[in-house]
Amino acid sequence: MSQDIDYGTLMHTAMRGLIKTVLRGVSETGLPGAHHFFITFDTRQEGVEIADWLRQRYPDEMTIVMQHWFENLEVGEDGFSITLNFGDAPEPLYIPYLAIKTFVDPSVEFGLRFESPEDEDETDQIVEEPIEVEVEEEEPHHDADVVSLDSFRK
Repeated sequence: MSQDIDYGTLMHTAMRGLIKTVLRGVSETGLPGAHHFFITFDTRQEGVEIADWLRQRYPDEMTIVMQHWFENLEVGEDGFSITLNFGDAPEPLYIPYLAIKTFVDPSVEFGLRFESPEDEDETDQIVEEPIEVEVEEEEPHHDADVVSLDSFRK
């Protein structure tokens, strides 16, 4: 039996708890000010529930944007459910916290990234610096956008 403290796992658990707390607040009072989220998740993770056509289009990972239009945000102990609009077609999703790869709030330059041994550098890391995200100002719209964060990764 190992007597080492697994700080990486403890930190990831705390960071996922932070996401849960933020989402719970949004579910109760809405998004404050200019806050909005880019959430990238692993579509292959056990427990992820998305429409078949979304799984076919995003077989490995998907990024959702919580900003102008979303509804039915329910925050549970192991994950959250939300309905987003994809081209005027509302789609419910369920995302376990363990599936989340990145959580970014570009309005305050805050970001979390969860890496696993399968990732490029084969080590778990905790991002100590904010993830830089360039956001162009645009007219508000009511459709959720699916974007790739690949261009934002270092």
